[in-house]
Amino acid sequence: MSRAALLARARRAAENGMTDTCVIRRRTGETTDPVTFEVVPTWAQVYAGKCRLQDTGSINGGARTETPGQDYQLLVELQLQIPMGAAVLAVGDEVTLTGSQHDASRVGDVLLVRDLAGKTDASALRVGVTRRTS
Repeated sequence: MSRAALLARARRAAENGMTDTCVIRRRTGETTDPVTFEVVPTWAQVYAGKCRLQDTGSINGGARTETPGQDYQLLVELQLQIPMGAAVLAVGDEVTLTGSQHDASRVGDVLLVRDLAGKTDASALRVGVTRRTS
């Protein structure tokens, strides 16, 4: 089997394992509400479709604590997988889980892209994301 055929097979298998769905958007700027004068961010959708969320497997299940000012936060580090070539992501992109075949409690979770990685023969695009829980 050729390398290209093997990679295509691996990508199909990876996509078959993506049983969650998400929307990824990027902040493009901001506007000011003319009535309340509140600054409102503007967004552009980067991707919508299948995805998979994985624990990074690091110590403490990928969680670390932060104490900015007086606030205690638990940051959970995860890996988001989307099909290869589906989107070009950037640090700071916002991911909202819109569906999950196996864990409905995650629907509505908002994650931030924190780490970008690349690999020549990847079966999926894998990026580090953080979910903030307090």
